[in-house]
Amino acid sequence: MFSMWFWIIMFLCNLMIPVIMIGVGYMMYKHPPKSINAIYGYRTARSMKNDETWKFAHDCCGRLWFKLGFILLIPTIIAMLPFINGDVKTVGTVTMIIQCVQVLALVGSIFPVESSLKKNFDDDGNRRQDKN
Repeated sequence: MFSMWFWIIMFLCNLMIPVIMIGVGYMMYKHPPKSINAIYGYRTARSMKNDETWKFAHDCCGRLWFKLGFILLIPTIIAMLPFINGDVKTVGTVTMIIQCVQVLALVGSIFPVESSLKKNFDDDGNRRQDKN
């Protein structure tokens, strides 16, 4: 009986990162922080150059997190199902692996956002002009 409760708790813990990414991602691109601040938001040197880079970074990161959250949600559920009646050690190990993958996706999302900022803005935060 304990192992089933442990599985349920670990299952819910595994859903937290994707669900938070979906919620925060939605908020970031629909309702970004109004102004650049040092407390919350997508805060990197490039995103905090000016209001335009700040808004662009939140839109880009928010959309990415929203999509990634849904993409992570399905495999998380599928990966946990075979271990419903698993022992505590196995469920714990599977949970650790799932959460490591989720954290890598979360942290790894910085790279495409920074790349998109670099592609669209110069080092001073000015929008690049199309050469067409």
